[in-house]
Amino acid sequence: MVKLMVAALVVGLGLSGYAWAQRKDCEELKAEIEAKIKKNGVEKFTLDIVDTDAQVDGKVVGTCDGGTKKIVYKRG
Repeated sequence: MVKLMVAALVVGLGLSGYAWAQRKDCEELKAEIEAKIKKNGVEKFTLDIVDTDAQVDGKVVGTCDGGTKKIVYKRG
């Protein structure tokens, strides 16, 4: 019984550590995406950080802050 509880605790901590590692700062992710877009030769574009429930025109190119925000790309 104790071994089962210890195993459950280890798995739980491992999963919570994985989720924490996946949480990315929006400005950091936006900068990474911007660099990739510029590297592909695109000069005129916008990247906006919005709430995940917001209806937007454009393509969602990333999520950040633990899934509470999304980054939207618009060309031109």
